[in-house]
Amino acid sequence: MNFKSTIIAEKEIEKILNMSEDHFNDLKGRRISPSKLSECISSFANASGGDIYLGIEELDKNNGVRTWNGFEKIEDANAFVQMIDGLTPLANNYDISFLEHPILHTFVIQISIMKSGSIVFATNDIPYIRRGAQKLPVDTPEKLRRLELDKGIVQFENEPVAESSITDLTESKIFADFMSAIIPNVEKHTWIQKQKLCKENVPTVAGILLFAEEPQITLPKRSAIKVFRYKTSGIADRDMLATQPLSIEGCAYDQIYSAVRTTKEIIESMKKLGEGFEAIQYPEETLHEIITNAVIHRDYSIATDIQIRIFDNRIEVESPGKLPGHVTVQNILNEQSARNPKIVRIINKFPDPPNKDVGEGLNTAFEAMTKLRLRVPEIFEKDNSVIVIIRHERLASPEEIVMEFMKSNIEINNSKGREITGIKSENAMKRVFWRLRDQGLLEPVPGKRGPAFAWRLKRVK
Repeated sequence: MNFKSTIIAEKEIEKILNMSEDHFNDLKGRRISPSKLSECISSFANASGGDIYLGIEELDKNNGVRTWNGFEKIEDANAFVQMIDGLTPLANNYDISFLEHPILHTFVIQISIMKSGSIVFATNDIPYIRRGAQKLPVDTPEKLRRLELDKGIVQFENEPVAESSITDLTESKIFADFMSAIIPNVEKHTWIQKQKLCKENVPTVAGILLFAEEPQITLPKRSAIKVFRYKTSGIADRDMLATQPLSIEGCAYDQIYSAVRTTKEIIESMKKLGEGFEAIQYPEETLHEIITNAVIHRDYSIATDIQIRIFDNRIEVESPGKLPGHVTVQNILNEQSARNPKIVRIINKFPDPPNKDVGEGLNTAFEAMTKLRLRVPEIFEKDNSVIVIIRHERLASPEEIVMEFMKSNIEINNSKGREITGIKSENAMKRVFWRLRDQGLLEPVPGKRGPAFAWRLKRVK
C-alpha cells in the first residue's frame, strides 16, 4: 500500500496534543495492539464517526500531558493498516492520513472513520459504540437489538401489535377512504397481506400507524405528538408553560396535518416587539416538512411521543431515535436512509401526501427559511433523539452581506451576489446593487459589460 504523508505546522501539532478526547476524537499511543485499536474504530463507525490519532503518548493522564511519539517509517504502521482494511463491513467508510512532524520527521496516523450503515465488529467479533470519550461493548442480545434499530437495520415498523386484529385496519374509515381514492375494487385483506402490513392476521406497527383510527390505544406513549407553548425565549420550564400541553393523536397522516395546523395557529397568536407589535412568521413549508420527517422517520421502538416546543423566538421539534443508517447531522441534506420504509412508501400513496417529494423534505424546509431571510434550521443528535430547532432570527440584509463580501474581494457579479445572499431572481439582485450604488458604496467595474459586468467598491476621487 502506498500512502502519502503531509508535513504539518507546529501550531497544528499543538492543536492535536491539546485536543479533548470526546465523542468525535481519540488519541492513542503507537504501542496499542491492532486488536485494541479495532475496538475504537468499531465504536466510531457504529456511532457518529470520528478521528483517531495514532502515535500520541499520554505522559500524565490526570493532567492531560501528551507528547508526539510517531512511527519512524510509514511501513511501521502496516499492521494497523492491514487490520483496518480487514474490517469488512467498514468498506470505504474510512480515510488514513500520515502526518509528518516538521522536525522529528516521524509520523502520526490520522484515521478518519465515517458513520457506517452496517454494524462494524472489532477483531474480537464484538461491536462497540462510542459514548462521549468511552467505547462501550455491545455484548448482549438486547444491546445488539438496540444498535440494529438505531441503524435502521431492523425495522420496528414490521413488529406485530399483539393487542390488535386485522379488522382494526379493514373496518376503519381511514382505510376505506384510502382504498376508494387510491386502489378501488381490490379486496382489502388481500391488499394488506400483499403490503406486509400484517402477520398471520395481526397488524404490524406500520399497519396500525397508517390505518387504525386510534393507534394510541395499542401503541401508547409512542404514537402521538405533544405540543407545548412556553412563554419564554430561554429553556423549557414547566412554570413558563402558557397552557396545558396539547396531545395530537390519530393515524400518522392525520397527525402530520393536525400538528402543522395547530403549530401554525399558536404561532399566529403570538406577537413580538418590532415596529409596534407584529406577527411572527415561519414558513408553513418548513413546519410541514420538519414535522413530516419527525413522524415518518422516528424510531417507534422508543416509548416516547414526538414533542413540538414553541418558544417566543424558536420552535423545537424532537423526534425519538438517532439518525438511521449512515446519515449524520453533517450529511443529512444529501443522504437518505429510511428507518420506516413501509410508512414512507405507503403514506406517499395517500391523496395530497405529506411527503410529496420523497427525500427532498429537509431541503425544502431550509430553502423556505432562506427565502424569508431567516436562519436555516439547526439539527442536533442526542443519545436517543434528534432535535430540529427553527429559530426566528433574521439573516443580515442582502446589502450587508454584499458589503461584508467586498471587504475581502475586489469585485462581485450578479451570480456571486445571488449565491451569497440566497436571492433567486437576477433582477432582485440587480436592485440590491442599485441601492448600494445610490448610497455611494458600489460602482460598476470599468470596461466590464454584458455577462462580464461586475461591481466594485466606490473609489474616492
